[in-house]
Amino acid sequence: MGTRSHFSVLFKAAGWQVNHIEGSHHILINDHSEIHLSIPVHKNKTFGVGLLKKLINKAGMTNEEYLKHFYEK
Repeated sequence: MGTRSHFSVLFKAAGWQVNHIEGSHHILINDHSEIHLSIPVHKNKTFGVGLLKKLINKAGMTNEEYLKHFYEK
């Protein structure tokens, strides 16, 4: 998998934006949702598959929608 900061960039490409940073977590929001995503950003650490799937699901995206942004980057 990629680094955690890489995944934060991919959610941004999907329309999420950083609202604020709490410690080592980027809190992302989307204009079309009241949900926020908390992305842990630790230098050179990677996501586990389970955490990534939970974030994709919480963002209301399908795996295919997320992968579209992954391959466009």
